[in-house]
Amino acid sequence: MLTWLTDYLSQYISFFNVFQYITFRSAVSAATALIISICIGPTIIRLLQQNQIGAVIRTDGPETHLAKSGTPTMGGILILIAIFASTLLWGDLTNKNVLVVLFVLLGFGFVGWLDDYLKVIKKNSKGLTAGKKYTLQSIFGLGVAVYLFFTAESPASLNYIIPFVKNIAIPLGFGYIVITYLMVVGMSNSVNFTDGLDGLAILPVVLVGGALGLIGYLVGHSEFANYLQIPHIADMGEVAVLCGAIVGAGLGFLWFNAYPASVMMGDVGALSLGAALGLIGVLVRHEIVLLIMGGLFVLETLSVMAQVANFKLFGKRILRMAPLHHHFEMKGWPESHVIIRFWIFSVMFVMIGLSTLKLR
Repeated sequence: MLTWLTDYLSQYISFFNVFQYITFRSAVSAATALIISICIGPTIIRLLQQNQIGAVIRTDGPETHLAKSGTPTMGGILILIAIFASTLLWGDLTNKNVLVVLFVLLGFGFVGWLDDYLKVIKKNSKGLTAGKKYTLQSIFGLGVAVYLFFTAESPASLNYIIPFVKNIAIPLGFGYIVITYLMVVGMSNSVNFTDGLDGLAILPVVLVGGALGLIGYLVGHSEFANYLQIPHIADMGEVAVLCGAIVGAGLGFLWFNAYPASVMMGDVGALSLGAALGLIGVLVRHEIVLLIMGGLFVLETLSVMAQVANFKLFGKRILRMAPLHHHFEMKGWPESHVIIRFWIFSVMFVMIGLSTLKLR
């Protein structure tokens, strides 16, 4: 909304022209979201405590986690408030890409809120059944996939780009709907699997979100896109402003979520942020790069899939406990060590993913 005001003021004061630059608004968006989340964080946490919205800890998990029972959860609400407020202030609200990401954040945030609500009220660590959760996720994921397919404004928006290879773009046709659905729902659940330790998921979300913002800016800039030989999609650069909000809100939340956490993200945050990352990866046409940068999320998901499949087929577990971070906890790694070491891997994955922009 402030973009309209600064655009008007720029006619009289040249300084306000700086707000027309996406790079500047992305930085301001990140700063705004960070300030909002840090300022309102204590109030949100106090309200969660007053309403006894505390985490219900799995009894079959690591024993060290039992002490976390009752820690305020549903802190993802704080992240979403900061993202929406900052994006509404500094983003172009006429941009379709921005609006569709906000819709996905809201939709998957609702699914996560419902799951958290059932956990807290029913005092059941399982919350929504897997079937109901997947159904709700599928409704939003498939809906946005179909919408994007039928409103695509250029062939580049529907092509599949392969990293490390020049000038190869595969027309997807209706396959675009399938890939979009899988990326949105898959990343949503992947981030949710990763969100098991204090701060473990949020920093990788910040790193990947920031990298996607950079890619979105490059894709939306014709000269940079041509230089890097990546697809140019008009108006995609505005996504960088929203990604800036994700970065700022995530860092602000980490202020309270760092070990030992004063508040937990809950499904309301994990499901919505994962879905948003998946969708942005699709919008900027770098799905494979997103999977590389989000390698930590992928590994956590594969660990769960492998654990379940091996147990059903052979009756044995390949890990002491899934997801992967719990396996290392069960081996005796302190929680803080698991978190920091997984963060290091996340940084490496993001750096490798970004390198694909030039290595073609």
